[in-house]
Amino acid sequence: MSMASEFKEFAMRGNVVDMAVGIIIGGAFGKIVSSFVADVLMPPIGMLLGGVNFTDLSLTLREGTEEAEAVMLNYGAFVQSVVDFLIVAFAIFMAIKAMNSMKKKEEEAPAAPPEPSKEEVLLTEIRDALRSK
Repeated sequence: MSMASEFKEFAMRGNVVDMAVGIIIGGAFGKIVSSFVADVLMPPIGMLLGGVNFTDLSLTLREGTEEAEAVMLNYGAFVQSVVDFLIVAFAIFMAIKAMNSMKKKEEEAPAAPPEPSKEEVLLTEIRDALRSK
């Protein structure tokens, strides 16, 4: 088997394609949630905290001079990233929880009783014939 055909077989497996689709959708979902956090959620929170923009929060470790730039510890960007992560993780948790509950409902649906075997059908007919005599 050539390497090209092996790669084609690997790439066309259902699991690999499903994983690729999941990664692409997850990336897009992450961008949407990050935009929601940065553009919708954080401005009101910052306003409630006295007009604070989290991404602008920093601590100056050394003032800048003509020869060197200031050394800044930009912890606000880190806080923003942590908030983004927590919201994305919670949203994914809720989506998976909903999918699992839907799957559980499908599994709980009662299965149809199995068809009786040929022997059971024949014995039932014999029983019914004996009763009718």
